[in-house]
Amino acid sequence: MNEKTAKIVKDGLWTNNPALVQLLGLCPLLAVTSTVVNGLGLGIATLLVLTGSNVIVSMIRNFVSSEIRIPVFVMIIASLVTTVELVLSAYFHPLYKTLGIFIPLIVTNCAIIGRAESFASKNTVTHSMLDGLTMGLGFTAVLVVLGGIRELLGHGTLLADAHLMFGQAATDLTITFSEDYPGFLLAVLPPGAFIGLGLIIAVKNVIDRRAAQRTVNTIAVQTEAIQN
Repeated sequence: MNEKTAKIVKDGLWTNNPALVQLLGLCPLLAVTSTVVNGLGLGIATLLVLTGSNVIVSMIRNFVSSEIRIPVFVMIIASLVTTVELVLSAYFHPLYKTLGIFIPLIVTNCAIIGRAESFASKNTVTHSMLDGLTMGLGFTAVLVVLGGIRELLGHGTLLADAHLMFGQAATDLTITFSEDYPGFLLAVLPPGAFIGLGLIIAVKNVIDRRAAQRTVNTIAVQTEAIQN
C-alpha cells in the first residue's frame, strides 16, 4: 500500500471521518440510529451512493465545465439514490419502510457532494473509489456503533429486527440481555442520539490526543539520543 492509498484509508476511517470529524450527515445519523439494523441499513445505502458518485464524477471530471459541475454532481447523486431506493423497496421493503424519508434524503447528505467536489473531481477513478468506500465505511461504522449503544441502553437488546435486512433466518440473531429490562427512554429519543454521538467523538479525541502525545515523546527521546 503506497503512501497516498494509506492516507485515503486512514482519512476515511478515522482522521477525517465524515461523522466524527467533518460532522456531516448528522440528520439521518441521529434520526435512524435507534437500532443496529437501522444504522447498518442506512450506512450501506450511503456507502453505495458515495462510492458510485465518486467513481462517476471522477470518470467525467475532464468533460464537465466548472460552471455546471455542482448541478451535474447533484443529478448523479440523485440518480444513484433513486436506484438504491428502488432496490431497497423491491428486496428489503420492511427495512425500506422503517428508514422512510431518510433514504431519499441521502441526496442532501453534504458528505457525498463534498467528496465529489473536493476529491473525486480532482483524482483518478481508483483513488476516488477507495475514498468513497472508506468514507462510507467510516460513516457506517459510526451509525452502527451509535445504534448499538442506543439499542442496548434503550431496549436491552442488540440486532433487534435483524430479519428486516437478513431475512427470516436471522430472527434468532437478536440478543436480549434481560427480559425484565424496563428500558432507558432517553437513549431512544433524539437527545440520547446527541449525547451518544458526543461521547463517541469525545472518545475519539482522547485517543487522538494520547497518540499525538506518544509521538511527541518518541520524537523527544530520539532527539535526545541523537544529541547525546
